[in-house]
Amino acid sequence: MTTREEQEKIQEKFKERMDEDELLNCMRCGFCLPTCPTYIESGYKESHSPRGRIALMKAVVDGLIEPDEDFERSLDLCLGCRACEPVCPSGVNYGHLLEEARAIVSVNKRYSLPAKVVRNMVFKGLFPHQNRLRNLTGLIGFYQRSGLQTAARGIGIMKLLPDSLSSMEKVLPSVPSMKEMRNRPEHLAPLSKKVHKVGFFSGCLMDTMFLETNNATTKLLQLAGCEIVIPKNQACCGALHGHSGEKEGAKDLAKRNIRAFEDSDVDFIITNAGGCGAFLTDYAHLLKDEPEWNTRAIAFHEKIIDISEILVILGFHEKVKLKLPAQIVTYQDSCHLRNVMKTASAPRALLQAIEGIEYREMKEADRCCGSAGIYNITETEMSMQILDYKMEQAKGTYAKTIVTANPGCLLQMKLGIERAGLSGSMRGVHIADLLLEAVGERAEK
Repeated sequence: MTTREEQEKIQEKFKERMDEDELLNCMRCGFCLPTCPTYIESGYKESHSPRGRIALMKAVVDGLIEPDEDFERSLDLCLGCRACEPVCPSGVNYGHLLEEARAIVSVNKRYSLPAKVVRNMVFKGLFPHQNRLRNLTGLIGFYQRSGLQTAARGIGIMKLLPDSLSSMEKVLPSVPSMKEMRNRPEHLAPLSKKVHKVGFFSGCLMDTMFLETNNATTKLLQLAGCEIVIPKNQACCGALHGHSGEKEGAKDLAKRNIRAFEDSDVDFIITNAGGCGAFLTDYAHLLKDEPEWNTRAIAFHEKIIDISEILVILGFHEKVKLKLPAQIVTYQDSCHLRNVMKTASAPRALLQAIEGIEYREMKEADRCCGSAGIYNITETEMSMQILDYKMEQAKGTYAKTIVTANPGCLLQMKLGIERAGLSGSMRGVHIADLLLEAVGERAEK
């Protein structure tokens, strides 16, 4: 609970820092309402819509309301999916407003000691340090391989956890060994005629827990004729920090990544995680008040592209034969890949090029799955409500395979498959892994 003194500080900072022109750009037309999962799932509550949240921010700036618990709750419940932005006729940058509002609240409120310890541990002690994240992931790998996982499930320890967490434990990928996580390449040669020199943003969780997907991504790029540079001193993208109000931490990580790539002389910087890619493209806005860094961030941003987009540009799906056993496949959009990076057709074009599969579009494939970083942990009830609706749409396709383009979405869809009791007949897979599977033996050459 924020004190009166804290609320006054927050209100003062809102007046100083919120972009009032951007707030006034909202015409309250309501085009955003049908796109907002929390507005729909809350029973059409105005304060849980983009339009409503912008009105609340403006009211705080004008001193009409206090930034109390209800105000914070409205901000917290937002997924940050940014589905409202493409449909907004005024082009309101809602995501930027949300992140600035959360940053102001985060800096000027007093957290309980346990909450402060957890935030410091996650945002300062863990994610900025890839070696620590690697060690933590290694412990998960030990748990999986040592027999502890089997024992824990056998004696019912998992039943002591909330249903969502116990289900999440079941869908975690098999973690690679510490040796595999430590011995990461910094340069890879093309496996066909060279067409581009590219940088690869390996990420934090992607280069540990989802290492196989990173390996699949670089293999696809090599087959497409790309020389790949993987800077060793790159860091976490900072999305988790930025979405959680830790703006200064996000800025530090942004600067580290800009430094890491700007001397690599690459044509593109490739990402395979929609959430990371979207935040990387937002570095120019994040660093807009620092002229030197803003210029460097713009140059960095102009090179960011998703793996699916670059493969389509290079005609990979036309030059390489892709084939899989007969099955129905559907696709779940990564919100940030679609709404921020504007990449929606490329993944579908690649999937539709795979011989042997029947591609079926999922109803409302562009609606958030409820993952949203750590939202499924911090806002479990709303997240599961959104996920259950998503699974109804997935089941309607009769697909054997649900394809995603973001690790959080992948875990969420796997969780949905588990919750729906479909683990024996449906699977979730990252598009890079499916494409490499479709390449088959040619990937080993």
